[in-house]
Amino acid sequence: MPNTVQEAKRYLDNAKEILREKAKKEDGFYHDKKYVKLAGHAAYTGVLVALDALFENKNKGRKNVEWYLEKIGRMDRKALASFNAAYDTLHLAMGYDGNTAADVSTAGIKLAESLINWVETRTTVV
Repeated sequence: MPNTVQEAKRYLDNAKEILREKAKKEDGFYHDKKYVKLAGHAAYTGVLVALDALFENKNKGRKNVEWYLEKIGRMDRKALASFNAAYDTLHLAMGYDGNTAADVSTAGIKLAESLINWVETRTTVV
């Protein structure tokens, strides 16, 4: 499982690099929605990769967001709130809408980091 957490962190690093190198931030906004969307998808994928490792999901393929909400809700209410916020910020606001406000991306990246770290603490204890 630690390798999977490392893979999740790699997705997150890729998201940060996309924002830093390609999205062209100026005056608190990114100029290129395309790269904001790519970064949002990459960061959200990192969160899902980490969660899949935690829940030892053997099924490859898509799970809907309710699946994750149910699993996380059984373990930790604070993490559930973080996942809801990450879904809204990374998947919807960034990934689909391409919200160019840099503060939105910063908040989304922080949520992803905290969720991946949350998973890491649970996978190293086991």
